Amino acid sequence: MSSQQPYSFFQSVEKSFDKAAKLTKFDPGILEQIKACNSVYQMRFPVKRDNGTIEVIEAYRVQHSQHKSPCKGGIRFSEEVNQDEVMALASLMTYKCAIVNVPFGGGKGGIKINPRNYSVYELEKITRRYTSELVKKNFIGPGIDVPAPDYGTGEREMAWIVDTYASLKPGEIDAAGCVTGKPVTQGGVRGRKEATGLGVFFGIREVCNMQDVMAKLGLSTGIEGKRVVVQGLGNVGYHSAKFFREAGAKVIGLAEYEGAIMNPDGLNEEEVFQHRKKTGSILNFPGATNLAKNSDALEMECDILIPAALENVINGENAPRVKAKIIGEAANGPCTPEADEVFIQKGILCVPDMYLNAGGVTVSYFEWLKNLSHVRYGRMEKRFTENQNSIILGQIEGLTGKKVTEKERGLIMHGPDEVDLVHSGLEETMITATREIMEIWKNNPDIPDMRTAAYVSAINKVATSYSELGIFP
Repeated sequence: MSSQQPYSFFQSVEKSFDKAAKLTKFDPGILEQIKACNSVYQMRFPVKRDNGTIEVIEAYRVQHSQHKSPCKGGIRFSEEVNQDEVMALASLMTYKCAIVNVPFGGGKGGIKINPRNYSVYELEKITRRYTSELVKKNFIGPGIDVPAPDYGTGEREMAWIVDTYASLKPGEIDAAGCVTGKPVTQGGVRGRKEATGLGVFFGIREVCNMQDVMAKLGLSTGIEGKRVVVQGLGNVGYHSAKFFREAGAKVIGLAEYEGAIMNPDGLNEEEVFQHRKKTGSILNFPGATNLAKNSDALEMECDILIPAALENVINGENAPRVKAKIIGEAANGPCTPEADEVFIQKGILCVPDMYLNAGGVTVSYFEWLKNLSHVRYGRMEKRFTENQNSIILGQIEGLTGKKVTEKERGLIMHGPDEVDLVHSGLEETMITATREIMEIWKNNPDIPDMRTAAYVSAINKVATSYSELGIFP
């Protein structure tokens, strides 16, 4: 975090929590319990480097809340990892899971390394040793704590974790459920890669379908024709841009750390991605105009702005120049509390990261359920649905004497694959969460913005869980 920030990351999460907690009716003691991190595990372990030297690695796992089990949250490999950051991210996971009705407590892990400075063999040793340290202290397991990928980690690291766990727990039938974000061959689920970007799209689309909200912003309902700017062309930004474009929106601006480009007629994220792969930069993309600096994209005239890269990119300094009507926080913490104050004054709707980028954890939940059930989604119903649809279609064609086209036949007959069911479950999750948050906001005139409404939604659910568990008689 930058040095001029008055709060640590964890303190700023607590500050947002306190702001929302005042608007709930729960006992202060329950609220204190929700805020606190239940368990913080800080570890040091030695690893032998390829050159024969021994290095001591610093790592963490935090379990923020056990109001629901297991805990859930990613593991990041980054030199910036510290206890405060891991605690903050673990607490955000608790609130995020509660908002989208995923029955997990919040957790988070981190290893303080820059993965670029290590060979694949060294990374494997570090990951496997970290896993065995978690097993030793009972800090991992399908019913205890289920990690996932985060910055600097991916399917490869998750495969090492599940293999290490399974070898240390022989005969545990649900071992595959000890971690999510695995390769499909190791028990992963299809649809995980695009999950966060697709969740961002579903969340914003639902907001855009609310007539009263759009009228207040002076926009028409629906996604079609909306001008969208996406900052960050990583996995989340790329897929957000793709789904908005496919739904009829115009992606008029794209930004990456080397610069930004704009085209009022719309950009195709895949073409820009390929151009960047070839030239090493998104700049000078055919038909687009280069912007002086990448942050200029945040201040472009548009309807929807999607910051999908770094935290704190919109702050008290540049927020007054933001011209978007809707901001969809695809990244973690792209807008500072100062920026939020500016948005409230300007009537800009900021859709908060805490639930908007929950696509990843939602699909992780589906993967965990798949691991516990030991059966692939769609395996039981795909053919049955296709046979039923075929019979219905045959009946209709027989009764009307008309034939449908081959394309229509394919659409009507199609039985759901795993990826169809995963996308459908994610759509249901994001629509329900959006409506719940908006309902809370509408019914409480004291709530200043959607972020506070999201926190209130989270606090209501977690506090109710604690109360019903009888932890506080």
